[in-house]
Amino acid sequence: MSITAGSTRLLMVVSAAAFAGAAYAIRAAMDGPVEQYSGAAFSGAIVYLIVIFIRPLISPLRAAGAAVAYCWFIEFAQLTPIPAALSQRAWLVRQLLGAQFDLVDVAWYPVGVVPLVAVHWFLRAGTRSRPTPTPAGPSPLPRPRR
Repeated sequence: MSITAGSTRLLMVVSAAAFAGAAYAIRAAMDGPVEQYSGAAFSGAIVYLIVIFIRPLISPLRAAGAAVAYCWFIEFAQLTPIPAALSQRAWLVRQLLGAQFDLVDVAWYPVGVVPLVAVHWFLRAGTRSRPTPTPAGPSPLPRPRR
């Protein structure tokens, strides 16, 4: 069974929604470092899923590189006043851009991405190792004589 781009995209949307739900559940139930660091890890994971949604055939390492680079770009952009100013205007913008730089978050984004890279790699290897179905009927190539 081959995974189509459409089914991959649907899986990415469902997974991203589940990760966001888990992040908000942790935020509601806990306070402190677990809440903050899991939020950064889930953010990295969600960005990874968005990359796969956009480019379903991308390799796991390229998807990881794009996701982590994007997360780091957003985090380092928080060193400027622009994300904080935009975050004051809308809740959604605050969720997407954050408001304040935290160097620890820079380390936690890859923590959320690495497990997905492993799963992505495993799934890709599984689809490649399956034998290609051969058509029924006689082989078009003659058998060698002995």
